[in-house]
Amino acid sequence: MQQLQGMDKYLDQIKEMAVQYGPKVIGAILVLFIGFKIAGFIAKQVRKTLTKGNFDDSLVPFISSLIASLLKVLVVISAMGMLGIEMTSFIAILGAAGLAIGMALSGTLQNFAGGVMILVFKPFKVGDFVEAGGNMGVIKEIQIFNTIMTTVDNKRIIIPNGGLSNSTMTNFSAEPHRRVDFTFGIGYGDDIDKAKKVLFEEIAKFPQVINEPAEPFVGVSELADSSVNFAVRVWVKGADYWDVFFGLNESVKKAFDANAISIPFPQTDVHVFNETK
Repeated sequence: MQQLQGMDKYLDQIKEMAVQYGPKVIGAILVLFIGFKIAGFIAKQVRKTLTKGNFDDSLVPFISSLIASLLKVLVVISAMGMLGIEMTSFIAILGAAGLAIGMALSGTLQNFAGGVMILVFKPFKVGDFVEAGGNMGVIKEIQIFNTIMTTVDNKRIIIPNGGLSNSTMTNFSAEPHRRVDFTFGIGYGDDIDKAKKVLFEEIAKFPQVINEPAEPFVGVSELADSSVNFAVRVWVKGADYWDVFFGLNESVKKAFDANAISIPFPQTDVHVFNETK
Protein backbone atom coordinates (compact mmCIF):
# COMPACT_ATOMS: atom_id res chain seq x y z
CA MET A 1 0.00 0.00 0.00
CA GLN A 2 2.79 2.39 0.91
CA GLN A 3 4.58 1.55 -2.35
CA LEU A 4 1.47 2.45 -4.36
CA GLN A 5 1.18 5.73 -2.49
CA GLY A 6 4.85 6.47 -3.19
CA MET A 7 4.35 5.72 -6.89
CA ASP A 8 1.31 8.00 -7.01
CA LYS A 9 3.37 10.75 -5.38
CA TYR A 10 6.15 10.42 -7.96
CA LEU A 11 3.61 10.39 -10.81
CA ASP A 12 2.00 13.54 -9.42
CA GLN A 13 5.41 15.25 -9.29
CA ILE A 14 6.15 14.21 -12.85
CA LYS A 15 2.80 15.54 -14.00
CA GLU A 16 3.40 18.85 -12.22
CA MET A 17 6.83 19.17 -13.81
CA ALA A 18 5.40 18.28 -17.22
CA VAL A 19 2.69 20.91 -16.85
CA GLN A 20 5.17 23.50 -15.56
CA TYR A 21 8.16 22.90 -17.85
CA GLY A 22 6.64 21.00 -20.79
CA PRO A 23 5.45 24.05 -22.73
CA LYS A 24 8.76 25.81 -22.06
CA VAL A 25 10.78 22.85 -23.35
CA ILE A 26 8.57 22.48 -26.42
CA GLY A 27 8.76 26.24 -27.03
CA ALA A 28 12.56 26.21 -26.69
CA ILE A 29 12.85 23.31 -29.16
CA LEU A 30 10.62 25.13 -31.63
CA VAL A 31 12.68 28.30 -31.22
CA LEU A 32 15.88 26.36 -31.88
CA PHE A 33 14.44 24.59 -34.94
CA ILE A 34 12.78 27.63 -36.49
CA GLY A 35 15.59 29.98 -35.44
CA PHE A 36 18.28 27.83 -37.07
CA LYS A 37 16.21 27.64 -40.25
CA ILE A 38 15.79 31.43 -40.29
CA ALA A 39 19.49 31.97 -39.56
CA GLY A 40 20.44 29.75 -42.50
CA PHE A 41 17.94 31.52 -44.76
CA ILE A 42 19.23 34.97 -43.79
CA ALA A 43 22.85 33.92 -44.33
CA LYS A 44 21.91 32.51 -47.74
CA GLN A 45 20.16 35.75 -48.73
CA VAL A 46 23.13 37.81 -47.55
CA ARG A 47 25.42 35.65 -49.67
CA LYS A 48 23.21 36.13 -52.75
CA THR A 49 23.02 39.89 -52.17
CA LEU A 50 26.78 40.24 -51.79
CA THR A 51 27.37 38.11 -54.89
CA LYS A 52 24.95 40.16 -57.02
CA GLY A 53 26.52 43.37 -55.72
CA ASN A 54 29.93 42.39 -57.16
CA PHE A 55 31.34 42.15 -53.63
CA ASP A 56 34.83 40.73 -53.16
CA ASP A 57 34.58 36.97 -53.77
CA SER A 58 36.95 36.33 -50.88
CA LEU A 59 34.69 38.13 -48.39
CA VAL A 60 31.32 36.67 -49.44
CA PRO A 61 31.61 33.20 -47.80
CA PHE A 62 33.42 34.67 -44.79
CA ILE A 63 30.72 37.27 -44.02
CA SER A 64 27.79 34.93 -44.70
CA SER A 65 29.17 32.17 -42.46
CA LEU A 66 29.99 34.71 -39.73
CA ILE A 67 26.42 36.08 -39.81
CA ALA A 68 24.99 32.55 -39.66
CA SER A 69 27.13 31.71 -36.61
CA LEU A 70 26.16 34.90 -34.74
CA LEU A 71 22.45 34.39 -35.45
CA LYS A 72 22.60 30.80 -34.21
CA VAL A 73 24.24 31.96 -30.97
CA LEU A 74 21.40 34.47 -30.46
CA VAL A 75 18.85 31.71 -31.09
CA VAL A 76 20.47 29.48 -28.47
CA ILE A 77 20.47 32.32 -25.94
CA SER A 78 16.79 33.01 -26.65
CA ALA A 79 15.91 29.33 -26.19
CA MET A 80 17.74 29.25 -22.86
CA GLY A 81 15.82 32.33 -21.77
CA MET A 82 12.51 30.57 -22.52
CA LEU A 83 13.57 27.73 -20.22
CA GLY A 84 13.81 30.22 -17.38
CA ILE A 85 17.58 30.39 -17.22
CA GLU A 86 18.68 33.78 -15.89
CA MET A 87 20.76 35.38 -18.59
CA THR A 88 22.71 37.48 -16.10
CA SER A 89 23.79 34.30 -14.35
CA PHE A 90 24.48 32.69 -17.69
CA ILE A 91 26.67 35.60 -18.75
CA ALA A 92 28.51 35.44 -15.44
CA ILE A 93 29.14 31.74 -15.97
CA LEU A 94 30.40 32.45 -19.47
CA GLY A 95 32.74 35.10 -18.10
CA ALA A 96 34.11 32.72 -15.48
CA ALA A 97 34.57 29.97 -18.04
CA GLY A 98 35.93 32.32 -20.70
CA LEU A 99 39.59 31.63 -19.91
CA ALA A 100 39.12 27.86 -19.98
CA ILE A 101 37.11 28.03 -23.20
CA GLY A 102 39.68 30.34 -24.74
CA MET A 103 42.47 27.92 -23.94
CA ALA A 104 40.45 24.95 -25.21
CA LEU A 105 39.59 26.77 -28.42
CA SER A 106 42.94 28.46 -28.89
CA GLY A 107 43.39 26.70 -32.22
CA THR A 108 39.92 27.71 -33.39
CA LEU A 109 40.43 31.32 -32.32
CA GLN A 110 43.77 31.33 -34.07
CA ASN A 111 42.08 30.12 -37.25
CA PHE A 112 39.46 32.88 -36.94
CA ALA A 113 42.17 35.51 -36.46
CA GLY A 114 44.06 34.00 -39.40
CA GLY A 115 40.98 34.34 -41.58
CA VAL A 116 40.65 38.00 -40.65
CA MET A 117 44.33 38.60 -41.40
CA ILE A 118 44.00 36.92 -44.81
CA LEU A 119 41.02 39.11 -45.71
CA VAL A 120 42.72 42.29 -44.48
CA PHE A 121 46.17 41.84 -46.04
CA LYS A 122 45.00 39.75 -49.03
CA PRO A 123 48.05 37.53 -49.67
CA PHE A 124 45.71 35.68 -52.03
CA LYS A 125 42.10 35.83 -53.16
CA VAL A 126 39.48 33.48 -54.53
CA GLY A 127 40.61 32.16 -57.91
CA ASP A 128 44.36 32.45 -57.26
CA PHE A 129 46.63 29.46 -57.92
CA VAL A 130 48.80 28.99 -54.83
CA GLU A 131 51.10 26.54 -53.08
CA ALA A 132 50.54 26.40 -49.31
CA GLY A 133 50.68 23.81 -46.57
CA GLY A 134 52.32 21.31 -48.89
CA ASN A 135 49.41 21.55 -51.35
CA MET A 136 49.03 23.29 -54.69
CA GLY A 137 45.72 24.39 -56.20
CA VAL A 138 43.10 27.07 -56.82
CA ILE A 139 41.51 28.95 -53.90
CA LYS A 140 37.75 28.34 -53.94
CA GLU A 141 36.55 29.84 -50.64
CA ILE A 142 37.93 31.73 -47.64
CA GLN A 143 35.70 30.85 -44.68
CA ILE A 144 35.77 31.90 -41.02
CA PHE A 145 38.11 29.14 -39.86
CA ASN A 146 39.31 27.41 -43.04
CA THR A 147 40.32 28.06 -46.62
CA ILE A 148 39.10 25.63 -49.28
CA MET A 149 41.42 24.75 -52.15
CA THR A 150 40.88 22.57 -55.22
CA THR A 151 43.98 20.81 -56.55
CA VAL A 152 44.80 20.40 -60.23
CA ASP A 153 43.48 16.80 -60.10
CA ASN A 154 40.22 18.08 -58.53
CA LYS A 155 40.84 17.15 -54.90
CA ARG A 156 39.21 19.31 -52.24
CA ILE A 157 41.72 20.48 -49.61
CA ILE A 158 40.62 22.25 -46.40
CA ILE A 159 43.44 24.26 -44.79
CA PRO A 160 43.08 25.93 -41.33
CA ASN A 161 43.46 29.70 -41.63
CA GLY A 162 45.75 29.94 -38.59
CA GLY A 163 48.57 27.93 -40.09
CA LEU A 164 47.93 29.37 -43.54
CA SER A 165 48.36 32.97 -42.35
CA ASN A 166 51.61 32.16 -40.49
CA SER A 167 53.36 29.88 -42.96
CA THR A 168 55.20 30.35 -46.23
CA MET A 169 52.91 30.53 -49.23
CA THR A 170 53.60 30.90 -52.96
CA ASN A 171 51.02 32.78 -55.01
CA PHE A 172 51.47 31.97 -58.70
CA SER A 173 48.67 34.34 -59.74
CA ALA A 174 49.92 37.46 -57.96
CA GLU A 175 52.10 38.58 -60.89
CA PRO A 176 50.83 38.83 -64.49
CA HIS A 177 53.97 37.24 -66.01
CA ARG A 178 55.97 34.11 -65.18
CA ARG A 179 59.33 32.82 -66.38
CA VAL A 180 59.53 29.28 -67.73
CA ASP A 181 62.93 27.64 -67.15
CA PHE A 182 64.26 24.68 -69.14
CA THR A 183 67.47 22.68 -69.24
CA PHE A 184 68.34 20.91 -72.49
CA GLY A 185 71.46 18.77 -72.88
CA ILE A 186 73.38 17.89 -76.06
CA GLY A 187 76.34 15.60 -76.67
CA TYR A 188 79.93 16.83 -76.53
CA GLY A 189 80.32 15.93 -80.20
CA ASP A 190 77.37 18.10 -81.30
CA ASP A 191 77.62 21.63 -82.68
CA ILE A 192 76.81 24.14 -79.94
CA ASP A 193 75.98 26.97 -82.35
CA LYS A 194 73.64 24.72 -84.32
CA ALA A 195 71.85 23.58 -81.16
CA LYS A 196 71.49 27.17 -79.99
CA LYS A 197 70.01 28.18 -83.34
CA VAL A 198 67.50 25.31 -83.20
CA LEU A 199 66.43 26.32 -79.69
CA PHE A 200 65.74 29.91 -80.75
CA GLU A 201 63.82 28.68 -83.78
CA GLU A 202 61.61 26.47 -81.61
CA ILE A 203 60.99 29.29 -79.14
CA ALA A 204 59.86 31.53 -82.01
CA LYS A 205 57.11 29.02 -82.87
CA PHE A 206 55.26 29.83 -79.64
CA PRO A 207 53.26 33.08 -79.84
CA GLN A 208 52.67 32.90 -76.07
CA VAL A 209 56.33 33.77 -75.46
CA ILE A 210 56.71 37.52 -74.81
CA ASN A 211 59.67 39.90 -74.75
CA GLU A 212 58.71 41.61 -71.49
CA PRO A 213 60.09 41.78 -68.88
CA ALA A 214 62.98 40.13 -70.81
CA GLU A 215 63.64 38.55 -74.18
CA PRO A 216 64.13 34.76 -74.50
CA PHE A 217 67.54 33.60 -73.26
CA VAL A 218 69.56 30.59 -74.40
CA GLY A 219 73.05 29.93 -73.04
CA VAL A 220 75.39 27.15 -72.00
CA SER A 221 74.87 26.65 -68.28
CA GLU A 222 76.98 23.60 -67.50
CA LEU A 223 79.58 21.22 -68.91
CA ALA A 224 78.18 18.14 -67.24
CA ASP A 225 79.60 14.62 -67.03
CA SER A 226 77.94 13.40 -70.22
CA SER A 227 76.30 16.46 -71.77
CA VAL A 228 76.60 20.14 -72.56
CA ASN A 229 73.58 21.72 -70.87
CA PHE A 230 71.70 24.75 -72.16
CA ALA A 231 69.67 27.02 -69.88
CA VAL A 232 66.55 28.29 -71.68
CA ARG A 233 64.45 31.03 -70.11
CA VAL A 234 61.31 32.52 -71.64
CA TRP A 235 58.61 34.82 -70.24
CA VAL A 236 54.89 34.17 -70.67
CA LYS A 237 51.58 35.27 -69.19
CA GLY A 238 50.63 33.33 -66.10
CA ALA A 239 47.80 31.51 -67.87
CA ASP A 240 50.17 30.28 -70.63
CA TYR A 241 52.82 28.78 -68.34
CA TRP A 242 51.95 25.08 -68.66
CA ASP A 243 51.11 25.23 -72.37
CA VAL A 244 54.58 26.61 -73.13
CA PHE A 245 56.30 24.31 -70.63
CA PHE A 246 54.92 21.08 -72.08
CA GLY A 247 54.82 22.32 -75.67
CA LEU A 248 58.42 23.53 -75.86
CA ASN A 249 59.78 20.36 -74.25
CA GLU A 250 58.13 18.26 -76.93
CA SER A 251 59.03 20.66 -79.75
CA VAL A 252 62.73 20.75 -78.83
CA LYS A 253 62.95 16.94 -78.67
CA LYS A 254 61.48 16.62 -82.18
CA ALA A 255 63.73 19.42 -83.52
CA PHE A 256 66.87 17.83 -82.06
CA ASP A 257 65.95 14.51 -83.65
CA ALA A 258 65.31 16.17 -87.01
CA ASN A 259 68.67 17.96 -86.90
CA ALA A 260 70.70 14.94 -85.71
CA ILE A 261 71.46 16.58 -82.37
CA SER A 262 71.87 13.96 -79.66
CA ILE A 263 70.33 14.14 -76.19
CA PRO A 264 72.69 12.20 -73.91
CA PHE A 265 71.45 10.10 -71.04
CA PRO A 266 73.40 8.63 -68.11
CA GLN A 267 75.32 5.49 -69.00
CA THR A 268 77.43 3.09 -67.00
CA ASP A 269 80.36 1.23 -68.54
CA VAL A 270 81.04 -2.15 -66.99
CA HIS A 271 84.47 -3.71 -67.58
CA VAL A 272 84.83 -7.44 -66.94
CA PHE A 273 88.31 -8.87 -66.43
CA ASN A 274 89.04 -12.55 -66.61
CA GLU A 275 91.72 -13.49 -64.14
CA THR A 276 93.91 -16.42 -65.11
CA LYS A 277 95.44 -18.58 -62.49
